[in-house]
Amino acid sequence: MCAACEGVRREEYELKNENNTVPDQNEDSGFAALGISGVLLKATEQAGLTEPKPIQIAAIPPHLAARDVLGVAQTGSGKTAAFALPILSKIIGLGSRRKPRTARALVLAPTRELAVQIEETFRLLSKGAHVSTALVLGGVSRNTQVKRLQPGVDVLVATPGRLMDLVRERDVDLSETTWLVLDEADRMLDMGFLPDVRRIAKATHPARQTAMFSATMPTEIEELARTLLRDPVRVEAAPQGTTAGEISQSIVLARLKQKRKLLSDMLANPAMSRVIVFARTKHGADRVTRDLGRDGHEAAVIHGNKSQNARQKALNGFRDGTVRILVATDIAARGIDIDGITHIINYDLPNEPESYVHRIGRTARAGADGVALSFCGHDELAYLKDIEKTTRQKIAIDGDHPFHAERIATDHANGKTPPPPRQGGRPQRPQRSGKPSGAGRPGGGQRNGRSRSGAGRARAMA
Repeated sequence: MCAACEGVRREEYELKNENNTVPDQNEDSGFAALGISGVLLKATEQAGLTEPKPIQIAAIPPHLAARDVLGVAQTGSGKTAAFALPILSKIIGLGSRRKPRTARALVLAPTRELAVQIEETFRLLSKGAHVSTALVLGGVSRNTQVKRLQPGVDVLVATPGRLMDLVRERDVDLSETTWLVLDEADRMLDMGFLPDVRRIAKATHPARQTAMFSATMPTEIEELARTLLRDPVRVEAAPQGTTAGEISQSIVLARLKQKRKLLSDMLANPAMSRVIVFARTKHGADRVTRDLGRDGHEAAVIHGNKSQNARQKALNGFRDGTVRILVATDIAARGIDIDGITHIINYDLPNEPESYVHRIGRTARAGADGVALSFCGHDELAYLKDIEKTTRQKIAIDGDHPFHAERIATDHANGKTPPPPRQGGRPQRPQRSGKPSGAGRPGGGQRNGRSRSGAGRARAMA
C-alpha cells in the first residue's frame, strides 16, 4: 500500500459509541491529549490556540483515526483547525516527495474569502513544517495558479468553479488526493456548486478520507453526505441555527426611506469602531456605500461583481484598521475571521434565515463581545419571523431611536407578516426548488440569449 493510501486506511476507532457519535471529552485536556504533537503543537501555541474548542475536541481524534467526519457547527466555532490539524499531522509523516500537478489534500470552499482564510490557517498551523499550500479560485491569474501546481502541493484550497476548470484542462490531477474536506457545504448548495462538488470528489482517490462541515443540514446536504462519506462520525458543536451567546442582538423597526438616515446617525457613535454593514444585493451594497460617503462616512465594499484584487484590498483595509466600515453582501457572511469587529448592522434582513446566523457570527469572535443590529421594514417582517424561528429566540425590539415605526411594531406584535414584494429588487422569499431565479418568465435567468445555471452564476461570484 502506498504511503498516501496508508494515511487513509480504515482503522478501528474506540471513541465511537452506539449512536455513532463522539462522547464528551475534557475541554481542558489540550491539543496534545487530542493527538497533536511536535511542530504542530508548537504552531498552535504560537497562534494563540491553547485550549481546543468543542468542535476540535470532537472532530480531531476521529479524523486522526482515519474516520470520515460529518460536522455541524455554527460559524466561528473553530472548525478550520478541527480538520487542518489532523490533515497536517498525516501529511508531515509522508515526507516531501510529491507527484507533479497533484495535491495530497483538497479543501473546497464556496467563496474566495473563505478559501483565502482557510489557506492562511493551514499556513499558520504548519509553520516550521515543510508543507506546501496552494490557492485555486476565480478572479485572479489562472496561469499563476497552474504554475503553482506544477511541482505538486500538499494542501490545495479551492473554490469548485475554478478547480473544475483546471481539472477539465488536466492542469491538476486529483487521483492522488487522499484527504477531501467540504467546508460550508450548505453554502455550496445555495450557490449551485453541488454538481461540481460531486465531479471533483469522483476525481479523487477512491480510498480518500472525507470530512464535511455545514452549519445547517438541509435534505440535499444529508444526501450528499450519504453518497460521499463512509460510516462517518457525526460531531455537532451547537444546534443548527444557534447564535453565539456573546452577541447582543436587537431589531430596529424603520421604514425603508428612513434607513439611510438611521444608519448614518448610528455610525456617528464612536463605540462603533469596526463595523460590517450587510445589504441583500450587490446593487444595494453599492448604493449604501455611496450614501455613506455622501453622509461623511468612508466605507469599503465587497460583493460578487468586484474583482478579487478589489475585494482583498477592501478586506485588508478593514483588517488593518484604515477602513472602519465594510459594506458587503452575503458573500462576506462566511470566511471573514477578523478580530475586533464591534458591530454587525443588517441594513437589509437576509431572505435566508441561516444567513442571519452567519452574518452576525462575524462579531464576538475570539471570546470578545459583539453587537448585531438589524433594520426591519414592513415588507421584511416575514424574514424576521423566519429568523426567529430558525434561531429559536425572540430578538428584542429597540425602539429608542427617532425613526421607530410604531405601525410595523404593532403588526409584528400581532403576528402580521405581509408577503415580501417580488419586483424592483425588493425582498422575496428564497426558492428551494433549485430553479434559477427568473425561471419560467420570458428571458428569465438568461443573458445574451444564453441560459446561465445557478452553478454558472455562482462560479462567476466565486
